[in-house]
Amino acid sequence: MTRPTIIFLLSCMGASIGVSVSADSRLTVPAGFTITRLPFDVPNARQMALTEQGLLLVGTRRHGTVWAIPDALSDKPGPVVAVLSDLSMPSGLAVADGDLYIGAKNEVIRVRDIDTSYPQAAPEYVTRSLPDKRHHGWKYLGFGPDGRLYLPVGAPCNICLSDDPRFATMLRMDPKSGETEIFAHGIRNSVGFDWHPQTGELWFTDNGRDMMGDDVPAEELNVAPRPGLHFGYPFLHAADVRDPEFGEHAAAQGLSFTPPAVEIQAHSAAIGMTFYAHDAFPARYTNAIFIAEHGSWNRSSKVGYQISVVTEEEDGALAYEPFVTGWLEDQDAWGRPSDVLVTPDGSLLIADDTANAIYQVRYSGAD
Repeated sequence: MTRPTIIFLLSCMGASIGVSVSADSRLTVPAGFTITRLPFDVPNARQMALTEQGLLLVGTRRHGTVWAIPDALSDKPGPVVAVLSDLSMPSGLAVADGDLYIGAKNEVIRVRDIDTSYPQAAPEYVTRSLPDKRHHGWKYLGFGPDGRLYLPVGAPCNICLSDDPRFATMLRMDPKSGETEIFAHGIRNSVGFDWHPQTGELWFTDNGRDMMGDDVPAEELNVAPRPGLHFGYPFLHAADVRDPEFGEHAAAQGLSFTPPAVEIQAHSAAIGMTFYAHDAFPARYTNAIFIAEHGSWNRSSKVGYQISVVTEEEDGALAYEPFVTGWLEDQDAWGRPSDVLVTPDGSLLIADDTANAIYQVRYSGAD
């Protein structure tokens, strides 16, 4: 782990720091919305967190670095700073009580008072005893209403049963001691979750297994209203797709599986997600779920590469539709959205780990 360095990064669109930058014209948003690319590059941008003082923090998966951008949403954002480097897949970030928590492959790291300490970050290890498999080993972090730190541990394979019961689960951790317990089972690879602003229920995305075809099984948007639920993996996928290898396994006997709340096109790679608990967007988006679909890697024709949104209809039914599109042109994907974050002013930030960009979506039209 190395100490921070300061890197001045110019947008690949030729912008200089502090200049407003329009998003690539290939991106499309609904009528009344605008999207701009913030005037700095963030290499391999994954999960984002924003402090009360406006410090934007961004994790990475391949780069091994956690980035910080002071005054990121102002007219004159500061330089892109490497808070910590040489970490193993530090993709997950969360901020609580002014401290930054970083989820890497087998560890959770804390940096105290991140707003003031990030130029000379002093890492503390909350735990270094998480499973250490790289396959689905990248993390996503969030503090729940109970004050615990939630983090997934993905399956160490495409499809398998693991001896370590922490694989393919959602864990919750005491941030003081680092002790964990399993909150939910049967989750193959969740890289996005959030809590409903009204009910406090945990909702999360989950990526379906590979090598069953272009359209099977669906990606999942799940809800866990209480601990102890099982969401199917490796025995059952989506609502009713039994696994060809483990569907009849003895370990599945007697288990009750919780079906997804919404099914999404297979291989879309639905990852980062957030509830929209603000009033800056039209009323239909109140408590909507925005989802970053990272995009397929092994489908015969590509899908995903977009921001989608799930809204609740008047009858209580959930409706799914694209919200930002354009990263995929025919079969050429020039960007891959990886996370979404609602800012204090109600705009929506989007991280893109391939274009190395952060985008901002605002609403300026009539409701």
